[in-house]
Amino acid sequence: MKTPRTVLVALVAAAALTACAAPGADPASPGSTGAAPMTSTPDPGVTSNDPYNPLDPRPPRGGSAKPAGASSTITGTVENGVEPNCFLLDGNLLVGAPRGALKVGARVTVTGRSQPDLMTTCQQGTPFVVESVRPA
Repeated sequence: MKTPRTVLVALVAAAALTACAAPGADPASPGSTGAAPMTSTPDPGVTSNDPYNPLDPRPPRGGSAKPAGASSTITGTVENGVEPNCFLLDGNLLVGAPRGALKVGARVTVTGRSQPDLMTTCQQGTPFVVESVRPA
């Protein structure tokens, strides 16, 4: 008694799924979603100096004049960030320092490079990849 009912449910489900496909449509091709495919790339000659535009070759307005990746030295007092294990020095988020090298309230000199496009979980400061730390 249960077998005919199960077969009937399977047949109804199969019929419903096949009815969803467009007649004559190639199953390997994407269906119509209403979105037009992208057929052209943005013109790299048109820029808006938008800090979130990866095609803009100019640094964002109000950004640092020093190019990303240029080595620099910062001296100051280490501050605690809003997230655990996040340390700040003059608005820079110190990333990659040896464990125990940074203590909140310590005055240090840090050498490294700014990397503003680095993603972190600290939610504040410009990422600064640390190469060395020494007491100031």
